[in-house]
Amino acid sequence: MTIHSIVIQKLLSTNAQVGRRVAADHFKGYTYGFRNKMAIIDSDKTLICMRSAFNFVASLARHNARFMFINTNPLFDDIFNLMTKKVGSYSISTSSLWRTGGFLTNSYSPKKFRSRNKKLVFGPTQSPDCIVIVDTDRKSSVINEAFKLQIPVVALVDSAMPLDVYNRIAYPVPANDSVQFVYLFCNLITKTLLHEKSKSAAAANLNIDSRDEAPCKGKSDLDKVGITVVPYSSLAPLSEDTEETKKLLDKLVVLKFNGAQGGNMGFEGPKSAINISDGQTFLDLIINQIEMLNSKYGCRVPLLLFNKNDIHDSSLKVLEKYSKSSVQVHTLKQGEGGKLKLSREDSSEAEVHPFDDVDVLHSLMTGGTLDSLLSQGKEYILVLKSDNVATIVDPNILNHLMINDIEYCMEVTANHNLILTAMKLKLREIARNQDKNLKNNFKLIDTTNMWVSLRAIKRFVDADELKQKKPSVLKFFDNLIGVSVPESRFLPLDATSDLFLLQSDLYTCREGVLTRNPARTNQLNPMIDLGPEFEKVGDFQSRLKSIPSIIELDSLRVRGDVWFGADITLKGQVTIAAKPGLKLEIPDGVTIENKEINDPADI
Repeated sequence: MTIHSIVIQKLLSTNAQVGRRVAADHFKGYTYGFRNKMAIIDSDKTLICMRSAFNFVASLARHNARFMFINTNPLFDDIFNLMTKKVGSYSISTSSLWRTGGFLTNSYSPKKFRSRNKKLVFGPTQSPDCIVIVDTDRKSSVINEAFKLQIPVVALVDSAMPLDVYNRIAYPVPANDSVQFVYLFCNLITKTLLHEKSKSAAAANLNIDSRDEAPCKGKSDLDKVGITVVPYSSLAPLSEDTEETKKLLDKLVVLKFNGAQGGNMGFEGPKSAINISDGQTFLDLIINQIEMLNSKYGCRVPLLLFNKNDIHDSSLKVLEKYSKSSVQVHTLKQGEGGKLKLSREDSSEAEVHPFDDVDVLHSLMTGGTLDSLLSQGKEYILVLKSDNVATIVDPNILNHLMINDIEYCMEVTANHNLILTAMKLKLREIARNQDKNLKNNFKLIDTTNMWVSLRAIKRFVDADELKQKKPSVLKFFDNLIGVSVPESRFLPLDATSDLFLLQSDLYTCREGVLTRNPARTNQLNPMIDLGPEFEKVGDFQSRLKSIPSIIELDSLRVRGDVWFGADITLKGQVTIAAKPGLKLEIPDGVTIENKEINDPADI
């Protein structure tokens, strides 16, 4: 017996398939037929809808969303009380919410209500991010209010559900609201929330373990560190003498931190091996850039890959495709203490250091790697720490560092307002991660690309200044600056929504550099929000025959079982949301402009 058969038998044991004597037209897509004048709900459709609803709940739980569970049926009180206690959800003693008109739209002050049997107190001051309802037939007013506030609703629906109420439920689950099924439904929600909670706790513990363990005094001192940020436009241009540029680039080595797994996107292997644009991966882009520089100026810029332990072997397999490349590619393994090695050589083991700023110093200073680079005439190292696919190996920045004897330079990107003149900032005013949502909270965002003087690192090694535990890199440099690069150089690859942008006609790739389509007049990229059905790279690729044209698109939101055809054009603000259990196919060649699509008839 298959797992699917076991699950279906479990649903049948709860009488989830038993509908009512009537089945509305809009509900017939969920029915299997009639028996004894009773509508029979298709258990396969129920299972699909439950999966969609729980995936949605899980995606909200990952971001610490607020949930409200609503019930007025006394048969379900014990089930609800047990669930709310386990997940820590809002609950007023053992009360259930009765017909409290305006309880969402007028929820800014606590209210008291009295039903036939009990006194109710309702006091949340913030609207929830999601509402879950099991006795939906009694809750049309709640659903209407949630619709006004654009709060998504997850609810059980039966065959007699009115169309106006049904259309306002984001994730309907067709089933009979028997006690057995409500218990199963609430139990699965509880497990979903607890699972996401445990994952968040594990991630938090991991962050605590890997956090800088320096004393609080050191952290406060670091917050006081000032840095001068200069606009990229103010940098001196390169010399027109090709030989001078060759001498400049011969002093550079590029190091790529290859630490991000593609597991969160359902990709086996390092994230740097995901196809980004025109069939090229992030590693392809970097190697192509270096290859172009070497070919144009006759220089020899090598590439170092610093691999985390868990992806080192898979990275070596990826590197096999570059065996005939003119670029010298070498690997370093996290915690590796041996000399710099070609990717095909064996490696030795040593102390494992955390994957943070100081790792580049530890990896270079051990085993003679630093001395080897200096003996080859290398003076600066460009460290690419993230999967910012718009990174450019820019000789203009290197030229500025050489002229001004800069020991450390961090590439930052400004908010929507460009930096026109040099300005002094504190490090605390620069966001030290790539969360694009932080742009409104900080003046600048660190792209995590940094240029470091190898001679400065050598000075620290000789003075044993790196012996202290997990020091901060910036404390060691006497002359450090930031360069505010154009915002177009900040495109981190975090999700398939980013892939949608990069693989569309909005970007093209030339000589390893992503170029934005000049036909788009809006300076901002469109907002892309793909649902959990597109979360994995494999699903993303299978659901899209080709990426739609988005030159004139402002925003796109996709939810449910949606499949895109070829040669589609999206313009303005577009929302495509398929009802759970129903497949919505966007046909080839259509143009959708400022529309909300819920059904093929809407196209």
